[in-house]
Amino acid sequence: MDQPGLDKHQLAGLDARERGFSRPVSFVQIEEGYRAVLRYETILIETAPHATQDEALRRLVETLQAKGYRQLRTEVSFRNGVYLGSQELWIEYPDQAIEPEPPGLMTKLLSWFRPSRTEE
Repeated sequence: MDQPGLDKHQLAGLDARERGFSRPVSFVQIEEGYRAVLRYETILIETAPHATQDEALRRLVETLQAKGYRQLRTEVSFRNGVYLGSQELWIEYPDQAIEPEPPGLMTKLLSWFRPSRTEE
């Protein structure tokens, strides 16, 4: 499935179950542009077409972050079909901010009985 002359990246991070992983990301060139493809365990994630391989990779990272993956980073291992090994630096993607859940009824009730903390 790998097409010659395309980039390949290594993607690492923590999956939604807090397990570390490292997998290759390949690209497929189609008429509309490029798709990033990741296979992880039984999951196959393929992005919609994007104008560049970098855009497709960024969208793949965003998709994974939306599914609960964290501490994601990538490293180029092939550029235009040429093997680079570990010459390139890792690019880290900041985790998306997680909005706190609104307090439930029990939390509100307990807050009435807890002494409030004041700054001295």
